[in-house]
Amino acid sequence: MLLTYLFLLFQGQVELDTPEEPAVESDNLLSVLLDSGLLSMIIVGILLVLFVVGLYIFVERYTTIKAARANDQSFMDRIRMEISAGNMANARALCANTDSPVARMVDKGLQRIGRPLRDIDAAIENVGNLEIFRLEKGLSTLASIAGAAPMIGFFGTVTGMINAFYEMSTAQNITPDVLAGGIYSALLTTAAGLFIGILAFVGYNLLVANVERVVYKMERSTTEFMDLLQEPGK
Repeated sequence: MLLTYLFLLFQGQVELDTPEEPAVESDNLLSVLLDSGLLSMIIVGILLVLFVVGLYIFVERYTTIKAARANDQSFMDRIRMEISAGNMANARALCANTDSPVARMVDKGLQRIGRPLRDIDAAIENVGNLEIFRLEKGLSTLASIAGAAPMIGFFGTVTGMINAFYEMSTAQNITPDVLAGGIYSALLTTAAGLFIGILAFVGYNLLVANVERVVYKMERSTTEFMDLLQEPGK
């Protein structure tokens, strides 16, 4: 862009004379957006929609995953106590009243008591896979937003630059303000896309890390439950 400006300056197409009374700069982001053209406004609107969707997915998934991590050890201690006492009905009632992946996995195992341990373990594993799928719901969309938002913003910048240079080619007098105005209007969508993409990327990785912690607790609880079934007298 600097080379273009110097070329225009050399050709005498850029006026460097400044007015005696320069106008006060009062533009803000809103005015820049309104002056950037219909296509740029549409792209910013798309980015805004992506931001809202990404924010909703992050908040909803974070609260769900956080709830799935709560009180697993306390739950398993109570399950151990009920099974050791032979109160299978109470153990299943405890599972039914506990809304967590571990509780649903243990409940499936309790339903299979009396069958070979291999069948019990397979049933628990199937429920665990379903719970992991539920925990990861929406994460692929958030990852897509992290990758797509910067590209959409860059597309808006490219189209904005094309429009700016077209207007420059048809204008009789090109001032530095006109040249700079076209450039920073075009760069607005790239800045917005990068901002949304970075937030979505960080949010996605944070959620993935939390899902991995939940999966670890699920595996640990499954092992503890299977060990409990193999204790003498069970």
